[in-house]
Amino acid sequence: VAKSGNGLQSAESIKSLRGTRESLALTDEGNSFGSDSELNGYTSERQTDKYGFIGGAQQYSEQSAEDIPPEVLRQREAKWLDMLNNWDKWMAKRHKKMKLRCQKGIPPSLRGRAWLYLSGGKVKREQHKGKFEELDRQAGDPKWVDVIEKDLHRQFPFHEMFVARGGHGQQDLYRVLKAYTLHRPEEGYCQAQAPIAAVLLMHMPAEDAFWGLVQICEKYLPGYYSVGLEAIQLDGEILFALLKRVSPLAHRHLKKHKLDPILYMTEWFMCAFSRTLPWASVLRVWDMFLCEGVKIIFRVGLVLLKCMLGSQDKLKTCQGQYETMELLKTIDTRYMLEGFLVREVIELPLSERDIEKEHLAQLRRWKETRGELHCKSPPRMHGAKAIMAAEPPNRQDLRQNPTIIVESSLATNKNGEGQEEDKARKKTKEQKNGKKNGTPVAANPEPSDTSTKPSPPLKDTPLQGSNQSLISTEHDTYL
Repeated sequence: VAKSGNGLQSAESIKSLRGTRESLALTDEGNSFGSDSELNGYTSERQTDKYGFIGGAQQYSEQSAEDIPPEVLRQREAKWLDMLNNWDKWMAKRHKKMKLRCQKGIPPSLRGRAWLYLSGGKVKREQHKGKFEELDRQAGDPKWVDVIEKDLHRQFPFHEMFVARGGHGQQDLYRVLKAYTLHRPEEGYCQAQAPIAAVLLMHMPAEDAFWGLVQICEKYLPGYYSVGLEAIQLDGEILFALLKRVSPLAHRHLKKHKLDPILYMTEWFMCAFSRTLPWASVLRVWDMFLCEGVKIIFRVGLVLLKCMLGSQDKLKTCQGQYETMELLKTIDTRYMLEGFLVREVIELPLSERDIEKEHLAQLRRWKETRGELHCKSPPRMHGAKAIMAAEPPNRQDLRQNPTIIVESSLATNKNGEGQEEDKARKKTKEQKNGKKNGTPVAANPEPSDTSTKPSPPLKDTPLQGSNQSLISTEHDTYL
C-alpha cells in the first residue's frame, strides 16, 4: 500500500490499514526478493537506493541527505568504536560528548550496534539469554498472529528487505512482533509497533530488534501501544500545550478549527516519524531519539507544526479544518530535509523538565474531565542515560560480541605461520586492554588518540592505506 505525500494519517485510518486476511507462506527462500508475483505488485526494474528502498515516498534522493567525506566517516567510526568498547565510562563521565556525536549522526556501519546500546537492549538481551528463542518457539495467541500476518506486507513495501511476501524480512518481522505479544500478553499487538520493529530489523538481527522494541515500548514510549491509546492522547495534549509556547499562531489556528491533536500527531509519535520523514531524516531523528528520549519526538512535531502553520502567509491557504488537515498530510519537503530539520530540532528549547511539568498539568486536567487513566504504564525514561541509571549494568553485559571478524590474510597460509602470528598479535592486544575476550583487531582502535586520528586497520587487510569508511563496500550493518 503506497502512501501519498508524507504518509500522515488520522487515528481513525490507522485501523483502516488492516485489509483482508492474506495467507503468508513463511518458507525458507534462497532469494530474499522472491518472484515478481511476490513483490507486492511492484514489478518494475529493481534499482535500490543506498538505504535499500526500491521506490516510494521515502526513497533516498541527493537532496534529502548530506554526504559525509569518507575520511570523516572513518574518524567517526573509530570514535564510536571506542565509545562502544568503554560504554559505561562514556555514559557516566562523557555523556554530553556522546549526545553531540548522536546529533552529528551515528556512522551507518555502527548504527545498529549503537542503537542497541543506547536503548538498553544490549543489556536486556544479556540478562535474559535464551528468552527470545523461547518465545520464538511458541505458537503465539491466534488472535494476535492473525492480525500480525495481515500487517506484514504493509510495512515499508518498497524496501528490499520487506518487498517479498514470505521473504526473510517479513519472516523476521513476524517473529519479533509475535514474540512481543507473548512477552507482554496484557498489551498484545498494536499496528504502530510494526514499523518500529521494521526499522530496527533494517539495522540488526531479529533477537536484537526484539529487545530494541521492548525498550522503546516500555521505556521510551510506555503506554503508547496499550488498549485505549490513552498515553498517546495525553501526549497529544502535551504537544498542543507546548505549541502555544513555540508558535502561538499555529496553536491559535488549530484551536480555532477544533483540530484535536490525535488527528495529526498519532502516527508521528507512535511510529517515531518512521512513516513520515525522508529516510535520511528518519535515521538522524532516531539517533537523537534513542540517545535523548521522547523530547526529540516532541521537538520534531513542534518544528513541523511551526513551519507549516507558523505564519499568516501559510494560514491563508488553509482557512478551514479540512484544508488544515490536508496541509499537515503533505508537509513541505524542505522542512523535512535532514540538514534543516536536525538543526531546528537541536535548537528548539524544550527539555525533559518542560515535558514532565506539562505532563503533570495535563494529567490533572485529564482526571478532572475524564477520570482516572485505565492504563497504568511505567514511568517514562528520558533517554539512554536515564535508562542506564535506572538499571545499572555490569561490564559483562556491555561487552561486545561482534559477528564480523576481520582476519589477517596470513591466516590462510598453508604452513599455519600466519595463524600463529595473528593469534600472538591478538593475545598481545587483549593483554594490553586487560580483557579476556578482545574485539576484532580491525575494529578496535586505541582509545588514547581516537579523538583526532583513527587507528589503521590490520596491515594485511585490503583496507590498509585507504580512506574508505567501513560501510563503503558493505550494506551489512550487523557489525
